[in-house]
Amino acid sequence: MTSARWHSGILSAVAALLLASGGVEGASPLVVCSDQTYALCAEATCFSYNNVAYCKCDVLTGDSISVAFRFSGPSGPQDVCDVNEQGATNGFMVSTFSLPPDAVKGGPTAVYTCPGKANKGAGVAAPVAYGQCDGGICFKSSSGNSFPGFDTPLQSDEIICACPIALSSTPGSTNPFGYQVFGSYHPTAPPGQRCDPSGCAACSIAPSTGAIIPVGAPTGSGRLLTALLSGAPAPALNQCLCTCSQDSSGNTSCVVGQDTTP
Repeated sequence: MTSARWHSGILSAVAALLLASGGVEGASPLVVCSDQTYALCAEATCFSYNNVAYCKCDVLTGDSISVAFRFSGPSGPQDVCDVNEQGATNGFMVSTFSLPPDAVKGGPTAVYTCPGKANKGAGVAAPVAYGQCDGGICFKSSSGNSFPGFDTPLQSDEIICACPIALSSTPGSTNPFGYQVFGSYHPTAPPGQRCDPSGCAACSIAPSTGAIIPVGAPTGSGRLLTALLSGAPAPALNQCLCTCSQDSSGNTSCVVGQDTTP
C-alpha cells in the first residue's frame, strides 16, 4: 500500500469514528475550546489502578479541541468546554487536545504506531491498552504534590487526570491501522537508530493495577484533530511504525519496525 493511500485510509477511518460519536443530531461531534486553561495528556504516562488510568498531564492555556461530550445540565445544554470553564473556579479541569510541539519533525518526541490488521506486516496486531484521556477530569489539588505510581512530585504545571482505559473490547479504541502513542525520539542519531525501543514496548503493556501505561488514540486521530484545530495541512511529525510478534504462550511484544518520518 502506498503512503498516500495509507494516510487516506487512516483519515477515512478516523472521520467515520468521529461522526459516529456525534450524539446530537446535526451537531458536530467536535468542539474547539478557545482560550482556556486545559490539561494536555497526549504525551502522558499513566498509573493503572483499579481499572482507571491516572495520567500525569501538562497544564496549558490556549485553544484546544475535543469530542464535545454534550449533555443537558441544570442550566441547559452543555459540552466539554462548559465543564472545563466551570472547573476554573472549582478545583478541576478537563483534558482536551492540541498538538505537542515536541513531536513536530526534528523534535525529541515521535508518534509511535501500534499496528492493526492493515499495517501489521508479517507480525500481529498490537494488543490495545492505553489511557483514553479526551474529556478526562483532572484534579488541581494534585499539582505540586506526590501521586502513587510516579517517582517525583508533580511540577506546578502538571496535573493528574483520571482517564478510562481503552482495551480491544472498547468501541472505537483502534482502527484497521491500530492506535498511536507518543514516545522518545532521537533526531540527531544515525538513520535507523532514531526511534526509541521504549516507544514500541508501550504497545504491549498489560494494564494491571500498578502498571505504567501510555495515553493513546486510534491511528490518525491526532493528525486529523490538529488539522481541524489549527488548519490543514498538519505539520510533519516524527513517526515510527512498530512491529509486534506473539510467542508460543500467546504473549505479545512489540519492537521498532521502521522510522516513517517524512
